[in-house]
Amino acid sequence: MLTQSVTRDIISNMANIKSSKKRILVNRKKAAENKEQNSEMKTFINKFKKNPTAESYSHVVSLIDEAARDGIIHKNKADRFKSKLAKLVPAA
Repeated sequence: MLTQSVTRDIISNMANIKSSKKRILVNRKKAAENKEQNSEMKTFINKFKKNPTAESYSHVVSLIDEAARDGIIHKNKADRFKSKLAKLVPAA
């Protein structure tokens, strides 16, 4: 990971306008947060696929809904995920 001073030096060479520099920093930060959330969701989906239970299904669904709400994935993709995973839940 680049240090903050190195990052700022790189940005100062790229953009001339102060607001553009800020947008670059903010966009990088948001991209990292989105990547982390997407990775967490995928990890829990894979864990659920290995050991499907009703409890883990509700947790995975909440993560999928959160990702859809935050715009990480599209609403229809979230619905497809949930539908596919619901078929794996054992009948009670």
